[in-house]
Amino acid sequence: MHTTWGQWLTPALLDPGLRPLLGRDWLRYREHPAPAGRLSFAVSRVVVKYAAAAALQVPADRLDLAYLPGGRPVLRGLGADLQVSLTHTDELIVVGVSRAGPVGVDAEPAGRRISFELLRDHVCTVEEAELLAALPEEERSVQFLRLWTLKEAYTKALGHGLRRRFSAVGFGWDTRGTARLAGDTDGEWIFATHLVEERFLVSEAHRRDDARMAPGGIRTPAPAPVRPPPAEPSQGARVIGSPGRQGPGQR
Repeated sequence: MHTTWGQWLTPALLDPGLRPLLGRDWLRYREHPAPAGRLSFAVSRVVVKYAAAAALQVPADRLDLAYLPGGRPVLRGLGADLQVSLTHTDELIVVGVSRAGPVGVDAEPAGRRISFELLRDHVCTVEEAELLAALPEEERSVQFLRLWTLKEAYTKALGHGLRRRFSAVGFGWDTRGTARLAGDTDGEWIFATHLVEERFLVSEAHRRDDARMAPGGIRTPAPAPVRPPPAEPSQGARVIGSPGRQGPGQR
């Protein structure tokens, strides 16, 4: 699910229930040294709670957000029943929610240029670097950014984040251009990349917990926009909007 922090800024800050909604994050919000960072922090946590509340069909203020070592958000008391992942870049906020295994999300501006020559040894396996080096420069930049976000999403789903060296994780591509994790012979992991708001690249990683999957498995839709609440949110969960179109991940 995705939104922009500007869409949620006024409703969140004008909500008289912001303090109980933030819960344990209230002090972190109040003590944040930078005004812009403080607002972004509050809005992103509110969005996480409303997204999780929509999945669980419970009021958002009943959820208690905590963090594992490394910063991964978790919902207290739910264990593996609902797992969440949060990322934001510029004004975009993306939340991944899963009731069927670990999930990770990452986002970058689609036009961002990162140096392949400078970062190839940090990000790529030998095989990935060779494939990217053979591409025209413009296509290489796009695919390198896509690979970066996929590895970010994967390590977030594992709870490792940037602590794990990306070059230790390898990806391949099937005939449809879908990313596949090297060594995942059982197909436990699902990956997708989407173009969101026409200018952000969003990648997701999800490990399927077959014991929790509905018959027939699960589909991987494009991220759907999550709508902000009114200035005085109702006690019910917000409705999540329709999926957007899929982007470069479907090439």
